[in-house]
Amino acid sequence: MVQLREKDLSSGDLFDLGQRVKAAIAGRAALIVNGNVDVAVELNADGVQLPENGMSVREARRLVGPNMLVGRSIHSVSGATQAQSDGADYLIAGAIFPTASHPNRPTQGVDFLHALRRQVSLPILAIGGVTMQNVGDIMATGVSGAAVITAISEANDPGLAARELLDEMLGASGI
Repeated sequence: MVQLREKDLSSGDLFDLGQRVKAAIAGRAALIVNGNVDVAVELNADGVQLPENGMSVREARRLVGPNMLVGRSIHSVSGATQAQSDGADYLIAGAIFPTASHPNRPTQGVDFLHALRRQVSLPILAIGGVTMQNVGDIMATGVSGAAVITAISEANDPGLAARELLDEMLGASGI
């Protein structure tokens, strides 16, 4: 999955970037647009990721229809249960560890992931400070995967870093 997350771009610029990203991934990964339902629909993206305090899952579903994925970012068990109740397809939970992209956000740790797994049945992706050193601990909680920014974007070889993280996630989950 590739998430297009550019909060500072206008809708037009986000759409233009989305077209380039969609062409670059050429169907090899799902394209998820962060926070902008209109652009997700215009791009015919695979899904939209909603911030915890953004548009409701129910309203997004009404706008995107039944075939587009609707994800919700969550930072609490109650947020997760509400998102599940509202019809989200998956959750992104964090921040699990300290992260450079959100340096002042409180961290939840892997105990949060265990708590989520006990309360919701949706696929969960962990986010925040995910590295090669801790992705095994994340996967040991039973979540579906991890979302990564810095461990790939700041690597000398981003492609290699992505492959190594994926291998570690698959190995840790027994796949």
